[in-house]
Amino acid sequence: MKKEDKTKIIESLIEKLNANNKIYLADCSSLSVEKVNQFRRSCFEKNISMTVVKNSLLKKALEQAADSRLTGLIPALKGATALIFTEVGNAPAKLIKEFRRKNDKPLLKAAFVEENIYLGDNELEALANIKSKNELIADVVALLQSPAKRVIGALQANAEKKDAA
Repeated sequence: MKKEDKTKIIESLIEKLNANNKIYLADCSSLSVEKVNQFRRSCFEKNISMTVVKNSLLKKALEQAADSRLTGLIPALKGATALIFTEVGNAPAKLIKEFRRKNDKPLLKAAFVEENIYLGDNELEALANIKSKNELIADVVALLQSPAKRVIGALQANAEKKDAA
């Protein structure tokens, strides 16, 4: 690969890293081409972007990215690396867990989600349990509705008692 091509790839990676704040690194090395393509299709269906990258190029991009915390992902750059970007922080973790029901891979190498670094496959469960913004909003709305429903129920019961009397 020519130096100009490598520079273009690094610049493209830096642009993607700067544009995303939910980044996963996975190991798909022992998966067959067919399984990797299945995983890629699953990612596409859930609006998750996945590309396989060279570790040396990704390392340079991580070092040059706007957020210096991304350098915390560098220790995970061993073996084949799939770079995954998403809008929903827990979606790739859930997808990896679902895919691993039938396969032993992909393994989670590292992730940068909600401004935190997660290293190792043992963090997969924690990442899958992170709630998305929409899930948190739904929880807050449900909590706010609960007291209001009780008050309305009490008022209706009181009105029914008065009507019965």
